[in-house]
Amino acid sequence: MEVDSKMIVVPWDFTPVTEYALQHAIKISLMTRNDVCLLHIVEKITTEGGMKAKQAAMENRGADVERKFGVKVKTHVARGSIFKQIPEFVNDRKASLVVMGTHGMSGMQKLTGSWALKVIAKSKVPYIVVQAPPDDNERYHNIVFPVDFRSEEKEKLSMAIFMGKYFDSKIHILKAQRKDDSLAKKTNLNLNYTVRMLIQNNIEYELHEIPADKIGERTLEIAQEMKADLILIMTTKDITFADFVFGAKEQFIIANSSKIPVCCVNPTSAYANVGQFMYG
Repeated sequence: MEVDSKMIVVPWDFTPVTEYALQHAIKISLMTRNDVCLLHIVEKITTEGGMKAKQAAMENRGADVERKFGVKVKTHVARGSIFKQIPEFVNDRKASLVVMGTHGMSGMQKLTGSWALKVIAKSKVPYIVVQAPPDDNERYHNIVFPVDFRSEEKEKLSMAIFMGKYFDSKIHILKAQRKDDSLAKKTNLNLNYTVRMLIQNNIEYELHEIPADKIGERTLEIAQEMKADLILIMTTKDITFADFVFGAKEQFIIANSSKIPVCCVNPTSAYANVGQFMYG
């Protein structure tokens, strides 16, 4: 299987939200010089003629992007389910990042907030999930970064450092206020580590404290108040079918009504080493 760790993958279904995802991917690619790959999944019963028609349409869109922005665009069409083929493709290719459009929490399209989470949870690659085009093509100015007691919280720090270095982003740390002494200690350890790493990398930050029992709600409220460009979260470790049915907290952040992009990093993600973006 081909490995392309300098690739930003955009799941593509010819709808407006995937066009928004492509715009974000172009913005990132212009800064990182990573290639962009449009990935389209068709049903298993699709004929060879149908496959070729989709491939031709994607190649035309890719050529348009290359001419307009100078970004190298690849395309790929595969048969199967989006829930299997997207994670399989990005994991096998060891892609740098996936930028995926979602249709919020409702609608007829497949990639609603809950189904987007189902795709993300099977991947070893970080996802930026978008509902709208970027506000500008220059920076992700303000990034909201919740910090709690889980040990895997440190894993998403690589993405914050990456955004801070490439886009001169300001990281807004949201510290959960824990009453339990043990959980409070773990939260403080994660906070101290985060602050130390941001200082070492000369990245601007600001600290906010929020109630632990309302992390999701306050994260969205603060992101909305400051008109944040990105919310950076960890997904739930070992997410279950019940989470998809009844609603893991991540899907409500992903599908937020303000349409703020959300970067999701899976625990023990292959992305823990940000070097594939930053060096070479």
